[in-house]
Amino acid sequence: MNSQIAEGGWHLVQEKGVQHTMQTNILPVGSLVDVISYSPFRGLRGTVQVVNTIADEAEEPFCFYLVTLEGAHIQTPIWFEFNEVEAVELVASPLVGLRVND
Repeated sequence: MNSQIAEGGWHLVQEKGVQHTMQTNILPVGSLVDVISYSPFRGLRGTVQVVNTIADEAEEPFCFYLVTLEGAHIQTPIWFEFNEVEAVELVASPLVGLRVND
């Protein structure tokens, strides 16, 4: 289900999974992301709180994420452009599910 709530001009996207629009993947609210931009926040992990897209019919949508960072001195969420963060891929340990033979 695709539901959007407009709050003060920003659009809060509440959706499970990833939206695919043309060639841009839009991460949903609640996504765990790593900051990859060359900024003081590089290498930190955070959670997407708000997604704001600017769509032009002639071009791909431009996307901003409001991210609450883990381990940062600043407690206020920070806005990042779509190319400054990437989704964290959670990988299960290869040892999960293995049993020791007794």
